[in-house]
Amino acid sequence: MKASLLALAAATALLILLSAGPALAQEWSWPDEPENLQVLPEDFGGQRLRAVMTGFSRALGVRCSHCHVGEEGEPLSTYDFPSDENSRKEVARTMLRTLGVVNDSLDTVERSGPGEVNMWCHTCHRGRPRPMALDEELFEVYEVRGLDSLVAHYEWLRERFYGRGSYDFGERSLNSLGYQLLSNEETAAAISVFQLNTEQFPESANVWDSLAEGYLTDGQVVLAEEFYQKSLELDPENENATQKLREIESGG
Repeated sequence: MKASLLALAAATALLILLSAGPALAQEWSWPDEPENLQVLPEDFGGQRLRAVMTGFSRALGVRCSHCHVGEEGEPLSTYDFPSDENSRKEVARTMLRTLGVVNDSLDTVERSGPGEVNMWCHTCHRGRPRPMALDEELFEVYEVRGLDSLVAHYEWLRERFYGRGSYDFGERSLNSLGYQLLSNEETAAAISVFQLNTEQFPESANVWDSLAEGYLTDGQVVLAEEFYQKSLELDPENENATQKLREIESGG
């Protein structure tokens, strides 16, 4: 892994740690010679490790117990940090190795600007332990827990992450999810997602066009016609809506 990667990660994390105030520093004394380091250099001292681990925690929005053996809320002195029993530690090691490979590969790419481009943990994670796109995460929630949970999870994510760059809360995400559900013949769920998108973006011709598509697929022609008309009101040049309305009028 490039030295610049570790240096910048440590420096950034240390700034975060210092800004958290003295209370955090008093809770745990990092060892001068950390044990069981398999990806980081063996001579990586406690203070450098402290900074990098804090950076990981902030990048993923998790606590120490996410990767280490210990109970959330208990003193850090009760944690078994060298242990490998928590399987997420090996995942973290794999991701760190991957980070090094990606950044080494980026060194072979011709620069598109004056600065060097690097990949960091927060490049993808942005405060989330699993760096999924919004439509992917919502579809997973739907498959496991159903439509009501999908909507509730969307509202929770929007309240927590909107404006932070963690997810794309533009109309594309829900629209993509709606069409994925439609292609899976989950028509009622697709219509609900399209409806949610019209609530978020009522001035977008595209989201009303998609809602009309959902209703047309479901055989609800009257509603499909209504929302294609709504889409055309917002965008008179919407060729898809125009064509669909012609087909509806001709009985096609």
